[in-house]
Amino acid sequence: MKGAYPSNVDSSECVFGPQGVYYQQLDFASVLNCQRRPTIVDLPPTRFNDTELGKVPFCCRNGTLLPPTMDPSKSKSKFQMQVYKMPPKINRSELAPPRSWKISGAELNPEYQCGNPVRVSPSESPDPTGLPSNTSAIASWQIVCNITRDTSRKSKCCVSFSSFFNESVVPCQTCACGCPAKPERTCSVAEQALLLPPEALLVPFENRTKKALTWADRKHLSVPNPMPCGDNCGVSINWHVSTDYRRGWTARITLFNWGETDFADWFVAVEMDKAAPGFEKMYSFNASSLDSVKNTIFMQGLEGLNFLVAEANGSNPRKDPKVPGKQQSVISFRKKATPGIKVVDSDGFPSKVFFNGEECSLPLVYPSSGFRNEFSFVLMMFLMLFPIIWMW
Repeated sequence: MKGAYPSNVDSSECVFGPQGVYYQQLDFASVLNCQRRPTIVDLPPTRFNDTELGKVPFCCRNGTLLPPTMDPSKSKSKFQMQVYKMPPKINRSELAPPRSWKISGAELNPEYQCGNPVRVSPSESPDPTGLPSNTSAIASWQIVCNITRDTSRKSKCCVSFSSFFNESVVPCQTCACGCPAKPERTCSVAEQALLLPPEALLVPFENRTKKALTWADRKHLSVPNPMPCGDNCGVSINWHVSTDYRRGWTARITLFNWGETDFADWFVAVEMDKAAPGFEKMYSFNASSLDSVKNTIFMQGLEGLNFLVAEANGSNPRKDPKVPGKQQSVISFRKKATPGIKVVDSDGFPSKVFFNGEECSLPLVYPSSGFRNEFSFVLMMFLMLFPIIWMW
């Protein structure tokens, strides 16, 4: 093989099987695998110039394929596999492509459903030695794999909502990315997540209990017993509506990585049913409205800043909580293209959020503007009564 490698290197089935009888002159030291359904793993970029395993155009992506919208040069990957025929199918012109394809990834990845190979025109590849020529394949097949969403499968990322008009954060849903094996002794899987103070988003869930209880006492909120379970998500995203003025409004999006794996070349897509046409610009990320997908804004890190690091220990690991990898940007919108938009209600929040192609779990409720309206009404009444009291 070149450009990839089997997860299990073992030639014993061939040496002691019919392959060893048929290919008696073959040096089986170079044989990598004899399974009928091997698992093939992509190689890291450092192996691209390896004379034995690399030197294949578009190889060695470390398992990462980006959308063509993000980077066309990184939207394809390639590896070579040399397969030996066995009797009775030893006719050189009789070609059979690999079947039963399955794509699976580590950490955060969608599920894919792959179809059968379909014969297509022979593909061409750049010469691996750098010559200005293309090499044509004898035969080519195409396998189409589509992202599928099993309703019983939990998300792998979640979203929290917050706003300038409400002090409380609506956190990720309880068990948004799955529940603990035996939660009945420690937490409730049925209770809704408790509203949180904004600073609670910066610490892991296991360190939020004291902050959540203090906040509930301050805001006169009921606290269930046992308390709700956590979201159990490796990646969480906070969408915060920052301002709302006559000609436009702004929001802030913050990415948190609570896992042990760094995300290089991450990307996020948000679907805004009413607000997307008013998208103006993003300040710390690259962002654009997608023409191919309605009401969707695609965003990624700036060049050199597109690395969402993993969770790390605090400055004093003995007493300080762990610190998530974090990236943040402000996004602005104009109201001219979206007349009648009600940012404060729900139009200022996304209806769908995707991280690296995975659809994230969203809260069931939005931050309420009731506190702000009540405060404004009380303030207005006070300002009306104050001159009367002063005159009296």
